Order: sequence, then structure tokens, then C-alpha cells
Amino acid sequence: MPEVQITIGGRQFEVACQEGEESYLHSAAKMLDDEAQVLSDQVGRMPEARMLLMAGLLLADKTASVEDRMAEVKAELAEREAELAGLRNVKIEPERVEVPVVPQSVKDTLAELAARAEALAAEVEEKSA
Repeated sequence: MPEVQITIGGRQFEVACQEGEESYLHSAAKMLDDEAQVLSDQVGRMPEARMLLMAGLLLADKTASVEDRMAEVKAELAEREAELAGLRNVKIEPERVEVPVVPQSVKDTLAELAARAEALAAEVEEKSA
């Protein structure tokens, strides 16, 4: 079991940890040391036990805030997932679009009118020439 030396509040501690967990221990010690530094800056030097207790309480308070926020986010996520699941069950009918169809008789009549108009235009051109 490895022994790791950590510094909290300017004081050295030797702590044992599981093999491979040294980096986690250093990370946790750094968090505790940061809180101890804040206390030291505000209050000054204090007994080791009190400094560790206060730094631990500050970290616990931050952790509780994060856990509360995480619970809020989880509840909001569950709400959104329920809404999404409800939407998945709703069958949305596509909008029906009707395109008018021009009857063949109308097309034929228009073609005949166009042919007459062209014939008249040709006749007018001949007379004017």
C-alpha cells in the first residue's frame, strides 16, 4: 500500500492509499488544501484539527450544493424525456395538399384558342406587309 505525502494548510501529512489511487488522493488533498488556504487567509493560523474540520465542512457544503443542482438537472431531464416520450406516441398526420387538375377538355379548348390567335396574328401580319 503506497504512502503519499500531502500538504494541507501548510502542514505535511503522510497518508496510505490503494495502489493506483495516488492521483485521486493528490487531487482530493489539493481541494482540501485550497479550502484550508481560504480559511487561513480569513482567520489566520488555527489548530490542525479545527482547520481540517472547517475545510472539510466547506467542501461538504460545496458538494451538497452540487448534489442539489444535479438533482434539479436530473428532474428536469426526466421531465424532458417524458415530454419526448409523449411526443413519440403522438401520430402526426401529414398535411393534405390538393393540386387542382385541369380537365382535358379545358386544355383542348385553350389549345384551339391559341391556334386561332396565332392564325389571326399571321393574317394581320400579311395584311400589314
